[in-house]
Formats: sequence, C-alpha cells, structure tokens
Amino acid sequence: MPKMYKILIIVQRSNGDVLLSSPLIEALNGFYQNASIDLLVNDDTLGIAKTLPFVNRIHTYSYGWRNDTTWTRLSKELKFIKKIYRKYDLSINLTASDRSVFYSIIASKHSISAREAESKKSWWKKLFLTAHYPFDTQAHILKNNLKACELFSIPLDKTVLKIVAKEEAVQTIKKRLKEKNIHTFMIFHPSAQYHYKVYPQRLRNVLLKKLNSLDIPIIVTGAKSEIDMEIKQHLPQLEYVYDFIGETTLDEYVALSSLSKAYIGMDTLNMHIAAGQNKDIFAIFGPTLLPVWSPWSNEVQCAATQNKPYQKYGNVRLFQADMPCVACGLAGCDDKHGKSDCLEHILPDDIYREVQKCLDL
Repeated sequence: MPKMYKILIIVQRSNGDVLLSSPLIEALNGFYQNASIDLLVNDDTLGIAKTLPFVNRIHTYSYGWRNDTTWTRLSKELKFIKKIYRKYDLSINLTASDRSVFYSIIASKHSISAREAESKKSWWKKLFLTAHYPFDTQAHILKNNLKACELFSIPLDKTVLKIVAKEEAVQTIKKRLKEKNIHTFMIFHPSAQYHYKVYPQRLRNVLLKKLNSLDIPIIVTGAKSEIDMEIKQHLPQLEYVYDFIGETTLDEYVALSSLSKAYIGMDTLNMHIAAGQNKDIFAIFGPTLLPVWSPWSNEVQCAATQNKPYQKYGNVRLFQADMPCVACGLAGCDDKHGKSDCLEHILPDDIYREVQKCLDL
C-alpha cells in the first residue's frame, strides 16, 4: 500500500457512531503521521464531529435533500460527489449502507468498507472495493470501527476512547459552577434521541429524590429537543438538583462531563462521552443490544456482552430489566418507537444503592 497523504473517513449514521470513530482516527493519525484526515458525516451529526481530534475537514450530507425537487436534489448530489471524487489516497467507510460504500469507492483508488455478511447484499461491494470486512452485529462498535487497522497491520496496544474538552468551554462551565457554588457533582442525563430509550417519568423522579438525599449536587442535562423539554417541565424541585436542560452547547456539555464525578442516565451519546472521559457510569438500558452499544471501559478494555439485571466492569455499572425479552434490539415493544416495558422494571432503589456504594456514603 502506498503512502497515504489524504484520508477520508465516512460515518453516515448516528452521533454515537461518529463519536466512536475517534479511536480509528487517532490510530490512523499516529500511523500516517503526515496524513490529512477528513470526515464525511450526516449534517445532523456535525456537532459531535467537530469535537473529534485530528480532523482537518468535514463534509456533510443532508437527507433533507430528499424533500427537494428531483432536479434540485440531483444538482446537490452531483456537487457533493464532485467535492470528494478521487480527492483522497484512502477512503474508509464504517457502515455497510449502499450510499456510504458508493462514496468510499468514488473518493479514492484505495477504498475500504464494512459490508453485510450476506453475499447476496454485498457482492457488488466486494467487486469494487479495494478491501472489505463483514460488519459484526455482535461486536462492539469500537471493535468494528478498528477492523480497518487490521487490514493495514496497524498495531493497536489498547482500544481507548478519549474525549477531550475544549479549554474555552471548560472555563465557561467552571464560571457557571462557581456562580452556583457547585464543586463536586454528578450528571443525571434522563433523555435520549428516542422515547423508547427514556426512563419513565415516575421512576425518574423517584430516583432523583433518592439521589438528592446524598447531599451532592445533581446536574440534570439535556438538549432543546421535544423530549428534553418535556422532561424539563416535570423535574421535581429538590435542594441538590440543578436543571441545566437546554442550557449548554455540545462543547460545554463535554466540558461539564469532564468536571463531573459520575454519569447517571440513559444509553445515549452522553454516556459514551462519559466513557471517553473515564467517569464512573451508571447506565440504564432498555431494549438496546449490549454487545454493540454498551459503554466501553478503557480501564478493563471491554464492554458488556451478556444481559444481566445488574453488572459491573471497570468504571461501568449497567442496569437492565430482569425479563426474558431483554435485550430485544427493537425500537420499543412495538418496534415503532413506542413504549419499552422493560424500562418500567428497573428499580430506582437498585440504581441509588450502587451510586451510594461508589461514593462510599
């Protein structure tokens, strides 16, 4: 393989996928020390993409183009393709989607991509890609993302997720914490991108009341989405609970997380940020598949692989319902983003006791 001066990493999926591409980017940056690394992501993940180190330029694709007229959409697609066509020495695509594979193939003469395991779906990808690997639906996303390194024999001593806060954002958050006389604190992040991942309001408020009894500030975080604003309206007024929902930028949240004692909350982007900062994590999981999406522990170099009502590995404590259907991997019980009954069966007492033990109170 020739020297690589320009590399394109393609991650057209969720915020979590983009964040968890950072170990691959860091490995490539270390191996090809003079290379310039660009990203191609969906426009709704641009915010988290901007937090990743060693990235030179970010290309964004918008699924909103589908709402344009045929001619307008075609014009935008062609302009987008022109920006990346044969502009790179190496392109690596981390998902198996047809569109992303196509972009990888046209971006460089040396294209690598994940693909479906079934030959019926991936035959053309095998034909046009320089190299490829099957996306393992039972392996952690970090491990899948690093498979490209194996193809280049890039040595990896450890798999480390590392999230570094920007100094300007740290100073902004420190100033705000000082104004509120907050020193040691924990983050409680009750929301997620979808309703089916959210801990029910009744149980959430019981948990907050119990955490409040620890006499340690609990900062409740969230964005400005409809789900977050709904949670904000129903937060209990408690002495040690501080409502920061909708009041931080992404950079400021990363800074806030870096200063926190622990993360308590749902399986979402914020949980992975805490994992990348080696925080104590108390993760509440519903139907999400653990082998792929559980928080990675840098400390013990693993994620969860089995379903259990409670488990601990390294700095991570993980809670699931004790039900035969857990984890199903569906988007709610109806698989249509509806309610997840399993979240109703995770007791606030169980979470509270583990937080109390961790803090040695």
